[in-house]
Amino acid sequence: MMLTGMHIAIIGGDARQLEVIRKLVELDAKLSLVGFDQLAHHFTGAMKLPIGEVDFADLDAIILPVHGTTLDGNVNSVFAHEPIPFTEEMVQKTARQCTIYSGISNAYLDELVKKTGRKHVQLFERDDVAIYNSIPTAEGTVMMVIQHTDFTIHGSCVAVLGLGRVGMTVARTFAALGAKVKVGARRSEHLARITEMGLVPFHLNDLEKEVRDIDVCINTVPHLIVTASVIAKMPPHTLIIDLASKPGGTDFRYAEKRGVKAILAPGLPGIVAPKTAGQIIANVLVQLLYADLQKREENHA
Repeated sequence: MMLTGMHIAIIGGDARQLEVIRKLVELDAKLSLVGFDQLAHHFTGAMKLPIGEVDFADLDAIILPVHGTTLDGNVNSVFAHEPIPFTEEMVQKTARQCTIYSGISNAYLDELVKKTGRKHVQLFERDDVAIYNSIPTAEGTVMMVIQHTDFTIHGSCVAVLGLGRVGMTVARTFAALGAKVKVGARRSEHLARITEMGLVPFHLNDLEKEVRDIDVCINTVPHLIVTASVIAKMPPHTLIIDLASKPGGTDFRYAEKRGVKAILAPGLPGIVAPKTAGQIIANVLVQLLYADLQKREENHA
């Protein structure tokens, strides 16, 4: 499965992008790297360029960092001194079939894609990426609970909110470490699955009642559900770890006022296991890029 003949621009990012670069170089893609000037490592077949020197007309794909762009249209890179502008004008120069890849999107990127009519793939919307990513997320959550508590996970009472792709892995991991795990969900099939997993199910409508005896609350629901009235019912020593995407699902202002430690921790895979997280992204990207290449070759045939 080679990517010979594909020209791909990788714009900005963090240590995860290095795994993507490695994989694409290995598969013989032609790479233009933007925002990697401080990176000492040189990849054969990959050119480091300022954004102004990229030949957008020749690109088959643009790979943005996990977070895509900022709301004012810049791309951040840990390997560059300053953010990189990513504009509608640049994308308009690309061929119609050029695809933009990022982890997630925002209002700026949505608007840019709409105006230019280019295909945009959000990798973190995919079940496979989210499920693979739930593994380093769960490990990172264990690390944070150990760092911020003075008791063992074993024997502690842990409430996990939400049985989505992350919630399921987190609940299973804490149960395997000997915690007494209860899981809050709304859907009847999720409540059934929680029972099947040997854990204690409860409906999220009963959250205020269920938090009275917990030591740790791990939220994965991206809506405000850990409200002031919920936090008021928690024991004062409770640790809240919020894994939902920003701004999370916790009233952090009230938690601070009450003296309950609450931590917003999105993006744990990139923090605790950038190599693994990068390989997850790289493996899925390769499948998608190869499918694109095959489609293009069929159209030319």
